[in-house]
Amino acid sequence: MMLNCSFESQCATWFMQGGWQVFTPLLDCGHKTDLVVSDGPSFYRIQTKTLATATKDVEVPNLWKGSDIDYVIYFAKGSNYWGWIIPAFTQSKMKLKNAGGARFQHTKASFLKAFHSL
Repeated sequence: MMLNCSFESQCATWFMQGGWQVFTPLLDCGHKTDLVVSDGPSFYRIQTKTLATATKDVEVPNLWKGSDIDYVIYFAKGSNYWGWIIPAFTQSKMKLKNAGGARFQHTKASFLKAFHSL
């Protein structure tokens, strides 16, 4: 159970344990980037969000318009502890299950498998 957890820190830990380099912005200045991760040749801007829902049928708003976010990682609290990694979309809102991402359980192995599948 992940109570009182910083999901940005949890993502950073799982990425590092998976061999990724992880960078945290010292100042956001409206770029809406929580983490930058790199596998060496590629860099990805990540935003993390939490959902207080037990369903993947939830509609999520685009809170990163005008930013160069690559992926948004959602953590669902109050459910059986799942998350969803989606490519950042340009629409103003979208159903999570239709966003073309990958679902994961709150474990390192499941998280990394989902990220690598995108």
